[in-house]
Amino acid sequence: MRVLLTGGAGYIGSHTAKALAKCGYEPIVLDDFSTGHRWAVQWGPVAEGNVGDPVLLRRVLLEHRIGAVIHFAANAYVGDSMTDPRKYFHNNIVNTLTLFDAMLRADVRRIVFSSTCATYGIPECVPITEEHAQRPVNPYGESKLFIERALKWYGEAYGLKWVTLRYFNAAGADPDGDLGEVHTPETHLIPLVLDTALSNRPSVEIYGTDYPTPDGTAIRDYVHVSDLAAAHTAALQYLEVGGTSTAINLGTGCGHSVRQVIATAEQVTGRVISTHNCARRAGDPAVLVAQVRKAPEILEWHPKFSDLQTVLTTAWDWHLSRKKKAKSAIPKADDQYALRRIAV
Repeated sequence: MRVLLTGGAGYIGSHTAKALAKCGYEPIVLDDFSTGHRWAVQWGPVAEGNVGDPVLLRRVLLEHRIGAVIHFAANAYVGDSMTDPRKYFHNNIVNTLTLFDAMLRADVRRIVFSSTCATYGIPECVPITEEHAQRPVNPYGESKLFIERALKWYGEAYGLKWVTLRYFNAAGADPDGDLGEVHTPETHLIPLVLDTALSNRPSVEIYGTDYPTPDGTAIRDYVHVSDLAAAHTAALQYLEVGGTSTAINLGTGCGHSVRQVIATAEQVTGRVISTHNCARRAGDPAVLVAQVRKAPEILEWHPKFSDLQTVLTTAWDWHLSRKKKAKSAIPKADDQYALRRIAV
């Protein structure tokens, strides 16, 4: 079956394309490369364009005879959403509804939706179950929750079958070294920590050291990106055999503090990582940890790479590989002279 991956050139989308190809699917990537990377599209054809373009969507869905969609394309920075909510509501809501309409017109009735634990807001209890109240505290989470609710009604009215996957903290890199995490700007903790280990930045900022946690820093549930990719494949297979629409948390059920992440990174890299303590960020909960019950029961999904040591080791290997490739791409002094001479 051919599967359309909107935003398939991004971090989680590209890892999922690889996982789908390994399972015998043909991933078709739709991406405008505003944040995705061309080098990340390695396992199938790509259609360049925006998911809000109904003409492009119809052509791709029909020409490639798409059987299902995995929808990643979205803006996904919490802080950015606070300063520019219009961008988030337009891209994450309006464009997604355009996608749904195109799917219905092309009679494509199965979708796996990339959602987030940000739909829960400030948790009332931890670990967080799928039944926890959803009260987002930022436009990003609000936009994802709107689509979750839309899916429910599209399912009831039009027969759209869906699985919503609520990620906790995606992290790590492809164990084979083919893919990794690259964002501009980079806001995720682990890449920032490893960038500091590589001396690309003087220190990593710790936002909040007075939380009610054992070491005073915020605790998060880190799940390896390859495990997330496997969950998308499992969700697709679940829909193929007639599974009922549902929302599922993707995490490990085990939280790690910011200081624990930094300490483990120092062990993995063998380097001292400088830190700078800062005030808490508005809206950051002390603890976000998933209760992982439905994923094993419904998808038979069990994380294989999501222990913190493996997450950081795969990410570190990726960062080192990128640094070596960047160095090898820089012309030597003699080569630079030759290039100038040729240009003249």
